[in-house]
Amino acid sequence: MHEAKTHLSRLVERVEAGEEITIARAGRPVARLVPLDPPGEPRRLGVWKGKVRVADDFDQTPQDIIDSFYGD
Repeated sequence: MHEAKTHLSRLVERVEAGEEITIARAGRPVARLVPLDPPGEPRRLGVWKGKVRVADDFDQTPQDIIDSFYGD
């Protein structure tokens, strides 16, 4: 653990290069440093425009479904 604290910058550089590092306390593994997944592509607005239709009764929930939420 002490070594990890002392050399954290170097360990992070190794993780950035793709390595997974296990940190131990008293010889027992307690944590892992792993690389994060690379960020995906940014979201583009309007991709589904014209491809999705919302039904006219979308906001109208049938009474039997509402009742089932309340145990009636």
